[in-house]
Formats: sequence, structure tokens, C-alpha cells
Amino acid sequence: MADQKKVYHVSKRAEDGMWTIKFAGGEKVIKLCKTKEEALAFAEQLAKNQGGIVQFHASKGANKGKIQKH
Repeated sequence: MADQKKVYHVSKRAEDGMWTIKFAGGEKVIKLCKTKEEALAFAEQLAKNQGGIVQFHASKGANKGKIQKH
């Protein structure tokens, strides 16, 4: 059985503007952050420690709502 990489999603919550970090397909928030930079840094450290990857959900602009690898 092949090892599956853990995927961490970073996205902005519409209701309060906080940035969330979650497992792919998960409902539970691992951590809340006030800034995108803080959330990405935390998620990248998690991914590095766990052998995973980070996917970022764009919050504005032409790519709003689209998932991007970070």
C-alpha cells in the first residue's frame, strides 16, 4: 500500500476573515490565524514535519476560490 501524503488546506473564512488550516476533506480546524502569511507558515511547517503538502485557496482576484499548491 502506497503512503499517501497529508494535504493541508489553507483558506479564509468568510464569516470572520480568519485563516484556517485543515486536513483535506476534514471539517475540524487545526489552527486559526489572523493573517495569510501566518497560516501558510504554520501549514508549511506541519507539511514539512509530516511529509505532506500545502494547498492554498485564493481569497480574491481572478483565482478566488481556486486551489493552488503552495
